[in-house]
Amino acid sequence: MSAPALRWGILGPGGIAHRFAREIPRYTRSTIAAVGSRDQARADQFAREFGLDRAYGSYEALVADPDLDAVYIATPHSCHRDHALLALAAGKPVLVEKSFATSRAEAQQVFDAAREKNLFATEAMWARQLPHYAKLRQLVAAGTLGELRHIVAIHNQALNPDPAFRIMNAALGGGALLDLGVYPLSALHMLAGVPDSLTATGLLTAIGVDRAETAVLRWGSGLIGTAISDCAAASPNTLTVVGTEATADVGHVFYTPQDITVTPRGGEPHVLQTKAEGGFQFEAAEAARRITGGELESPLMTWQDTLDVMGLMDEVRRQVGVTFPWER
Repeated sequence: MSAPALRWGILGPGGIAHRFAREIPRYTRSTIAAVGSRDQARADQFAREFGLDRAYGSYEALVADPDLDAVYIATPHSCHRDHALLALAAGKPVLVEKSFATSRAEAQQVFDAAREKNLFATEAMWARQLPHYAKLRQLVAAGTLGELRHIVAIHNQALNPDPAFRIMNAALGGGALLDLGVYPLSALHMLAGVPDSLTATGLLTAIGVDRAETAVLRWGSGLIGTAISDCAAASPNTLTVVGTEATADVGHVFYTPQDITVTPRGGEPHVLQTKAEGGFQFEAAEAARRITGGELESPLMTWQDTLDVMGLMDEVRRQVGVTFPWER
């Protein structure tokens, strides 16, 4: 609530946009001022649901709205680059849903345009803004866990197997990696940086979309990280950070607001109460602070952070054998 108030435009009225539209007015002083869709009827329905005054039947009309302070990009991965470039060209700062793009090269194009236009751009990796992620960073930086030895992050969900669904649609940048696997890889990157090596294996569907992958990352410090994702089977989605002095566990759904259980070596576990209501308000508030301050990026999710994680996913895709139609 202490963050400056922005007037947001939502580009793409899909499922995740509904959560953004619910939580930003509830937990921040910002408002949702307009929505844009390729379908006027969908835009109108979204506007009615959230009490918006303006609903546009094209993305071009949305980003041209002079009363918007920023645009939230909530379309499929395959569209993120083009829609971010569209908004930036119209002079609008952007908050782009994860995964930020379908490749590191695409992400670089967006950041180059943001720099040229002197506009803020960041990835809506909401988990990095959450209180328990901040506490994890503090635990590691303070040496509370000792020297890190292993980090394991798992994100498995049983999603719609219909080939027409975006997760299974290669033309929309589908697959487990960009939708699910980005969370484990981003968490590992946040805690340990870019690894010295990455080895990945996975399974593809009949149409070449990745159903599952496991990546093993190694750092010269002696740390090993494991990132697991699967879109055809559900499991507890946990994050475990193992150090020489203690272990930190984030259970259930690690990338959502959660408490942290810390177990010292030879000691009893204790819970750090870091869980919060909502979740999307933190990324919106961070964007509002940076945009109002005239900054181009957030230190909590820098351009380099996004480029690093996109590069890791490029390498996973290369080793697993995932190639999108426009790359062939």
